Amino acid sequence: MKKNILLLTALMAVGISFAQNLQDVVRSSSDEPIGTARYLAMSGAFTALGGDLTSIGINPASSAVFLSSSGTITLGVLDNVNNSNYGNSQARGIDTDIALNQAGGVFVFNQPNENSKWKKFTLGLNYDNTNNYDSYIVGKGTSNTSISNFFLNEAQGIPLELLQLQDGETIASLYSFLGETEGVSAQNALLGYQGFLINAAEETPENSVYTNAVNGSSFDQEYAKETAGYSGKYTLNVGAQYTDNLYFGVNLNTHTLEYRERKTFLENNNTPNSNTAFVLFEEELISLGSGFSAQVGAIAKIKNNIRVGLSYETPTWYEISEETTQFLRTASGNSERDIRLDPRVINVFQTHKLKTPGKLQLGAAYIFGKKGLISLDYSVKDYSNNTLRISNNKTAFQSLNSEISNELTTASSIKIGGEYRHKKMSFRAGARLEESPYKDKDTLDDLNGYSLGFGYNFGNYTFDLGYSFAEQSGSQTIYNGLSNGFNTESKQNNFILSVGFNL
Repeated sequence: MKKNILLLTALMAVGISFAQNLQDVVRSSSDEPIGTARYLAMSGAFTALGGDLTSIGINPASSAVFLSSSGTITLGVLDNVNNSNYGNSQARGIDTDIALNQAGGVFVFNQPNENSKWKKFTLGLNYDNTNNYDSYIVGKGTSNTSISNFFLNEAQGIPLELLQLQDGETIASLYSFLGETEGVSAQNALLGYQGFLINAAEETPENSVYTNAVNGSSFDQEYAKETAGYSGKYTLNVGAQYTDNLYFGVNLNTHTLEYRERKTFLENNNTPNSNTAFVLFEEELISLGSGFSAQVGAIAKIKNNIRVGLSYETPTWYEISEETTQFLRTASGNSERDIRLDPRVINVFQTHKLKTPGKLQLGAAYIFGKKGLISLDYSVKDYSNNTLRISNNKTAFQSLNSEISNELTTASSIKIGGEYRHKKMSFRAGARLEESPYKDKDTLDDLNGYSLGFGYNFGNYTFDLGYSFAEQSGSQTIYNGLSNGFNTESKQNNFILSVGFNL
């Protein structure tokens, strides 16, 4: 037991448990390249088309469709609006972000031997922003249960002596010790006990049963979650054209992931002279990762006006590290007690591996000569194939891997895009439907979206604008033990500007 261990105040604790949950897994394994303005304006239906820098990340054969060496750089503005319903009360959170969505180029090497069936070879280098995590969600409402229920659930089964300060101990040193030896649940139990949110059923060291210390049946609550970060894909591409009708390509991809989350939960007890009238609970998460994947693809011309495309991306193998911090403040109704529990300890979790599922894409396009085109894409990805592991601990993620297998499923998407050309101008539009990765669509429903765009070809360079709109609804549990559900309706507006140029 900790009685015989000397503890020092720590700034950092290496946790034996993990911060990952099902939402984190879905977020890390989902990607939707925002890409170039042309790609966005046609809703990403490019598997059979090629000739676009972002489309290289969808089908590696796309680079071989380029007629000459070209480069593109893309900037975008993302406006993310989250409407929420919590306790029958409405709220709205808005976040606007400016980002570099894409930058890259493709180099075309034509075959000097006119008799060769290999017409050209291409080398592509490209970066695509595959996810923008900047978002703000807020919910306000009245509940008949307190957040103290969350701390109560976390504490059950933990010996009381682990939650009590011994001689020479501080909250920081004990919090650090529990993170190193017992895990996050014990740290939450410590905050709940020392914050007078829970009581021990018996005041004995071996007691492991707890009761709720907060009285009342009406609580005004406010929840806010602010997230920031991105995921990106760096692609090294090699492509080739064989005869006039076949295009092939291979990608080697390096992935990067950065996710930051800050959650704030505020509770006011409406019961007069309550023993706990006020609770403020704050948590922060930082998740950093890097990964690798590969892709192969092909595009074939059938006659002069029909193209078909096929590509496959392997699973992405990530290494992810995470850090968390917590803060709790509670106050009594008579203002006699105001407790601030700020351990100032960073929980550093052991680096773990995440394998996301592979993705298969099919596409077909019809070309109307020089007037325009229409393209259709279908893709499929089995989210239940996500797996997490640690090399030296085979049982570390058994529970979460089982949850992934039971609650996630295969999701497909359908995208359609079209382009009409008039002289040097191009007019574009598209639509998409993406299935939810959850078996229960109440958790996260299907995504629906549409897009529009315009382009102008100046000869040596091109100027393109794109706009897309997407909406998706879902629900989530803020903390286990709260009776209210938290429903959200997310709406995203993307405004994209791309400039293309000859290399």
